[in-house]
Amino acid sequence: MTADAASPEQKKAPIGWRQVLRSLGQRKVLVMLLLGFSSGLPFLLTGNTLGFWLREGGADLATIGFLSWIGLAYSLKMLWAPLVDRLDAPILGRLGRRRGWIVLSQLLIGAGLFGMAAVGPDGANLWKLGAFALLAAFASATQDIVVDAWRIESAEDGAEQGLLSAAYQTGYRAAMLATDSLILLLAAGIGWQASYGVAGAVMAVGVVATLMATEPMRHAPTGGMASAPLWTPVGLFDAIVGPLLSFLRTYGALSVLMLLVVMTFRLGDFMIGPMINPFYVDLGLTKEVVGTVRASVGLWASIAGIALGGLASVRLGFRRTLIFGAVLGPFSNLAFSVMALSGPDIGVFTAAIIVDNVATGFAGVALTAYMSSLTSLGYTATQYALLSSLYTVLGKVLKGFSGQMVLGLEPIAGQMGAYALFFAGTAAIGIPVVALCLFLDRAASRQRQT
Repeated sequence: MTADAASPEQKKAPIGWRQVLRSLGQRKVLVMLLLGFSSGLPFLLTGNTLGFWLREGGADLATIGFLSWIGLAYSLKMLWAPLVDRLDAPILGRLGRRRGWIVLSQLLIGAGLFGMAAVGPDGANLWKLGAFALLAAFASATQDIVVDAWRIESAEDGAEQGLLSAAYQTGYRAAMLATDSLILLLAAGIGWQASYGVAGAVMAVGVVATLMATEPMRHAPTGGMASAPLWTPVGLFDAIVGPLLSFLRTYGALSVLMLLVVMTFRLGDFMIGPMINPFYVDLGLTKEVVGTVRASVGLWASIAGIALGGLASVRLGFRRTLIFGAVLGPFSNLAFSVMALSGPDIGVFTAAIIVDNVATGFAGVALTAYMSSLTSLGYTATQYALLSSLYTVLGKVLKGFSGQMVLGLEPIAGQMGAYALFFAGTAAIGIPVVALCLFLDRAASRQRQT
C-alpha cells in the first residue's frame, strides 16, 4: 500500500452534507456509538475522577499524580496488541476474533470497577483500590485495541471512516461526560463506592453493542511471513515487528514526522488531567456544581466539538482537520488558567467548560480519524495500538509529576497562582505542535506530487 492509497480523502471528492446526514442512520454507526461509550466509561474512573474521590478523602497532590500512572496501561497496549491481532479470545472466540476479545475485556472492566466499589480508598485499602483500578485499565486498553480495529475494518472508505470516528468520539465523550460529571451528582447522593458499582453495571451497554455488531472480514497480513503460525519464530517476529515495518515501508521518511505529531498532539491535555478535579476541590467548587455544569452546557459543547471534527474530517481531509485541532487544543488549558485567576465564579467556570469540551471534542476526532487513515489491513489492531500508544505514552509519563509541578510552584505564586502557571505552561506546548502539523501537511503534499 502506498502513501497515497493510505489517505482515501485524497482520492475522493468531498461528499455533500445531506449524504453525511443520511450515513448517520447506518446500523454500524449506532454500534460504533455504543462501543465508543463502552471504551470511554472506564477511562476517567481509573484516572481523573478517581483523583476527585482521593482528594476529597484527603490524599495529597503528589500521591494523586503518581496514581495517574495506572493510565500507562493504555500506553503499553502495543505490547500485547499482536496477540489480540493474531489469536482468538479464550472461550469467547466463537463470537469472532474482534467481538470475542471485546466481550472478554468488557467483563474484566466490570469486575475491576466492582472491585473498586467494594474496597474504597480508605487507609490500608488504597493498594487494593489501585490493584482493581489497574485491572480495569488493562482490560480497558485491550478493549480499545479491538474496538479500534473493528472501527477501521468495518469502514468501507475514507468518508465512512470519518463518520465512524465521529460516532466513536460521540460515544466516548458521552461516557466521559457520565464519568466526569453525572457520577459527581450520583456520588453526592449515594456515595462514591455505590456510584462505581453503578458504573460497573453500565458496562453491560458495551456487551449488548458487541453482540449487535457484525464481525468484520478478516484480512491476512501482507508479506512473506504472513502465513507463519504465531508460535514459530518467524510468525512471532511478524506479529511484533511486521506492523512497524509495514508502516515504515508505506510512508518512508515521512513516518518519523507522523509519529512525532501523534506523540505530541495531545500532550498538554494529558499533563493537566490529574490536576483538574483536585483543582476544583481546592477552588471550592462542589461536586453538585461541577457535575451540573458538565452535564448541561458541557454536553452540548462536546457534541458541537465532535460534530465539527467529524464534518471537517469528511469535508477538509484528515491532515487539515488535524491542523485545526492542534490550534484549538491549547485553548482548553488556557481556559483553566483564567479560571484559577478568577476564583470560584460559576460564569467563568461555565465558559471554561464550553471552551474545553469544544476544543477537546474536535481535537479528539481529528487525531482519531487521522491515525485510522494510516493503518494497513491485516495489521489493523497492532498498528493502531502502536499509534495510540505513542499518542499517550509521553503525556502519561509526564502527568505523573503534575502534582509535584503544582506543589513546586506554590511557594512562588500561591496555590491558585501555581495552578494558573501550570495550566498556561501546558498550553504553550501546543505552539510547536501546530508547527509540526503544518510541516507534516506540506511534506505530505510534496511527497504526493513527486
